[in-house]
Amino acid sequence: MKSTREKILRRAQRNRTRLKKLANGRPRLSVARSHKNISAQIIDDVKGLTLASASTLEADFRKKTPNGGDAAAAAAIGKLLAERATKAGVGDVVFDRGGYIFHGRVKALAEAAREGGLKF
Repeated sequence: MKSTREKILRRAQRNRTRLKKLANGRPRLSVARSHKNISAQIIDDVKGLTLASASTLEADFRKKTPNGGDAAAAAAIGKLLAERATKAGVGDVVFDRGGYIFHGRVKALAEAAREGGLKF
């Protein structure tokens, strides 16, 4: 019997493989979530580079919002990531939810990133 963590990793890998086939050269917006924090980064899989990233663990974000584990913090990270991506010249991405279900904090981050100008 596989552990819960192994199931999540397998689901994430299956999702990531499918996204890389459908991406057509677009960068991937990858979400990583824990109980207390959330982070996201935009990755160019062709070059193997991170183009933009944002996390609730950053010092200036911690000063504004001490709690990084709620939907409001995820939405703030989505907006911050969209701003940084725009500065880096990224407009179209593929959303990689990382094996997590698309609701709650993951959904809040995605919707905020869309509002910030990212297209996916």
